[in-house]
Amino acid sequence: MKILISQPNHEGNLEQLQTELALDYNFDTVLFPEGYITDKDNVVRACALANKYKKMIITGYRDNNKDRALIINQYGEIILERAKSPMNVRLYTPSAVEVNGSKIGYLLCVELLQGLLGLEEYDTSLTYIAHPIGVGMFSEEQFDEWISEAKRIAVKYNTMILGTSHADGSYRNCGISIPIAYCIDRVGEPIFIAKNDLRTRIINLKTKEYGFIARTLV
Repeated sequence: MKILISQPNHEGNLEQLQTELALDYNFDTVLFPEGYITDKDNVVRACALANKYKKMIITGYRDNNKDRALIINQYGEIILERAKSPMNVRLYTPSAVEVNGSKIGYLLCVELLQGLLGLEEYDTSLTYIAHPIGVGMFSEEQFDEWISEAKRIAVKYNTMILGTSHADGSYRNCGISIPIAYCIDRVGEPIFIAKNDLRTRIINLKTKEYGFIARTLV
């Protein structure tokens, strides 16, 4: 299983998604940030792209200014879709989906802080956890906190966790943005942690090997 992890810019179309999907590399899934897909019309377009290139898309989309979870399989079918969980309630379900014999966990941006308890129903059966993040971290302290929490979640569920944010934009336009992408293995050790490093990566989850792709996104 090979996953392409991208840090695109915000945009109103899907040009960057199509660019990554069309790359002549061996991978079966792309991980894009929370809210990269801006509306339901673009969800339909993303489904068509997934089917065209036979790649699974893990991301999030915006609907009436609200963020929602989204996974589209390689046939263009939506296999996970739900609202984002409010911070003061238990993590919404479904937060995992089975695909081709694998079980993929899902945490949408700040849901990372609910994942330690919210994924307990899946025990240690998850193949990996995907974590689409909206914008970059608003401080070094937040960056460190989120990486630490991802490590705790990986260890608890004995699984890998992978996250990525947009390359641009800041939380509530605070003016500070530290783009983040990461992969933590099942014992809580970093495979990579990217801070202000916007290169696209493709990782082999079985071997933990990954490589870089020169950034061709606008």
